[in-house]
Amino acid sequence: MYDYLLVGSGLFNAVVANELNKTGAKCLVVERRNHIGGNCYTYNQEGIIVHAYGAHIFRTSDKRIWDYLCRFAEFNHFINSPIARYNEEIFNLPFNMNTFSRMWGVFSPEEAKKIISNQGKEIDYEPSNLEEHAIKMVGRDIYEKLIKGYTEKQWGKKCSELPISIMRRIPLRFTYDNNYYNDYYQGIPIGGYTPIIEKMFKGSKIVFRRDYCKEKTYWNAKANKIIYTGAIDEFYDYKLGRLDYRSLRFETERINIDNYQGVAVVNYTSRDIPYTRIIEHKHFEYGKQTHTIITREYPELFGDGMEPFYPINDEKNTILYRKYVELSKSEPKVILGGRLGTYQYTDMQDTIKMALDLSEKEIRNN
Repeated sequence: MYDYLLVGSGLFNAVVANELNKTGAKCLVVERRNHIGGNCYTYNQEGIIVHAYGAHIFRTSDKRIWDYLCRFAEFNHFINSPIARYNEEIFNLPFNMNTFSRMWGVFSPEEAKKIISNQGKEIDYEPSNLEEHAIKMVGRDIYEKLIKGYTEKQWGKKCSELPISIMRRIPLRFTYDNNYYNDYYQGIPIGGYTPIIEKMFKGSKIVFRRDYCKEKTYWNAKANKIIYTGAIDEFYDYKLGRLDYRSLRFETERINIDNYQGVAVVNYTSRDIPYTRIIEHKHFEYGKQTHTIITREYPELFGDGMEPFYPINDEKNTILYRKYVELSKSEPKVILGGRLGTYQYTDMQDTIKMALDLSEKEIRNN
């Protein structure tokens, strides 16, 4: 008999397992995939650390979270400075003075602000959708070249059909600064994320290639409490209906050149390019190999057998999710956590904080 059954071996449950194991609790982990780490999983291919499920760049302004993760790995000083490609043009991200100078040939913040303000006047009424909101915030040029196509690929709908909530904040920086994040602590763990997860799960028993939701009775009998990080609607066999997600398909390729695109991340913002971005993995750790590995990301409609990546937190899905939360209150043995269990997209620093908060609560109550 185990104290805890942890469903899923992603970052959330890894942190929880690490904290609970310190108290002597026995943890059993059930993982549907054939590896630990969830979407943070990385692997070494010919000396290049590959981020299997998209770029994971750690960043936080919370020293407690930074210090916690640094117990398990040494981090380099990687700063995320992606670029956007629109047809034959290249722009810096996030939107900053380098972007505006390339877009309009301006050199001062005042010139850029004037153009954005004038173009934004096109929407002289309260926006009702993402397209109108974006044009009002950043103007027609930035919207058309850097937001419209990328967003429509990502969500599978026209921007005029998307809610404002998907992109309520559109950061504009009137400095020549290509650092994508403002967080004080940033970097990539040397050697990838998988060694971190392995250290966190030390002391736990892990079972791979087993689907908890298909064998709930069997697994539930093995532990006093269950921490479930899978999809909340799947836990209840979709009895109230299915929540909506967007999924991703990854196409990874080894290329016999030493440098494919000169930067770790390039976003492709034109609608006619089917993928949203290309990641060149070696740049995360400043690799000097004579070959390279790239991954193209293709957004896809979520369906059976696919990984749910992005919750669609519109009004319909939010109402349905709340109904599942109410249902979960009748399950005192079950704790819902992680990105899928809480139906929200969370960055790694937020995932760690939520996992630490849950762990502290469990330890305190026991």
